[in-house]
Amino acid sequence: MTADAHPQTVFVIDDDSDVRESLKWLLESVGLRVRTFESALSFFEAFDHNQSGCVVMDVRMPGLSGIHAQNKLRDMNVELPIIMISAHGNVDMAVTALTQGAQTFIEKPFDDQVLIDQVHDALEKDRKRFAYNRSQSLMRECYETLTKRERQVMELIVNGASNQEAADRLGINRKTVEGHRANMIAKMKVDSFAELVQIALTLGVVSGIASA
Repeated sequence: MTADAHPQTVFVIDDDSDVRESLKWLLESVGLRVRTFESALSFFEAFDHNQSGCVVMDVRMPGLSGIHAQNKLRDMNVELPIIMISAHGNVDMAVTALTQGAQTFIEKPFDDQVLIDQVHDALEKDRKRFAYNRSQSLMRECYETLTKRERQVMELIVNGASNQEAADRLGINRKTVEGHRANMIAKMKVDSFAELVQIALTLGVVSGIASA
């Protein structure tokens, strides 16, 4: 069960139009998809939680600073990696940004390749996060399609019960269990028993069983 590929975007947030355009040109020159925003508020208004990528954000901006925007992102459960940039950086500001979860803090003017490398690292980090979250969602969606009896059969067999033992526990015949098991395997879209067990562990459905 694998997650589909998803396009990634680098969200550049800076109140300086020259900086925005410069960063856009730089990142697009290495094949990256870029969207620019003049403020954190405009970014929040446009952001879709289903988007994947990373944020390159200036620390000092009017209205909502990068540090405060970072807090708001966390409050909104937005998990995009953040690269903070600033022409007026100091140790306290850098420590605050990093403590709050920023991937890195880069002072302007910076080497173009350093920023590009950091952006690629951030995108790879978010690709893995997005794929993991999507995989979890797909697992849950498949599990939700199971009938009550199919879920009971799943919980029993992943806990080590044979078809006959599951039948005895549920008060039905073995052939019926085998039918429920085949339907459950098909709905969960797994290729092996080991994969089914791993999914059951991930979903937390391996202990206990509801009464029939």
